[in-house]
Amino acid sequence: MPDLSHGDDAAAVNSLRTAVMRLSRRLRHQRVDESLSPTEMSVLGTLARCGQATPGELARKEHVQPPSMTRIVALLEGKGLVRLDPHPDDRRQKVVRQTEQAEAMLEESRRRRNAFLATLVEGLDEDEWAKLRAAAPVLEKLAHL
Repeated sequence: MPDLSHGDDAAAVNSLRTAVMRLSRRLRHQRVDESLSPTEMSVLGTLARCGQATPGELARKEHVQPPSMTRIVALLEGKGLVRLDPHPDDRRQKVVRQTEQAEAMLEESRRRRNAFLATLVEGLDEDEWAKLRAAAPVLEKLAHL
């Protein structure tokens, strides 16, 4: 295990944090719908991955309190991006699903952000690009820990 308290390992962690934050900020500027908050976009992304979820499940996945998720879902529903369906097993609950409008918006957002990253990648040499391709699964793992 690396020693992250000082030296080269600590410097690498600091550099990684800074780079991820700057790149994330630049990617956020590539959004299709500026009226949606990053949290709302994240909820739509979660629904795109899992297909459907109860508000409670979404709250856990997004690391927010259930009342906050209820408010977010209501905002998204009001914008026509999600719909609430009856839960198949529990009549007291609802299931949140994204709409076709949300699907199209997310696809356009992905396309725009991928194009932005592709433009950045064009500035790398072959060795840098190979290292970045190799690092992508590790970054993905970190994002989901």
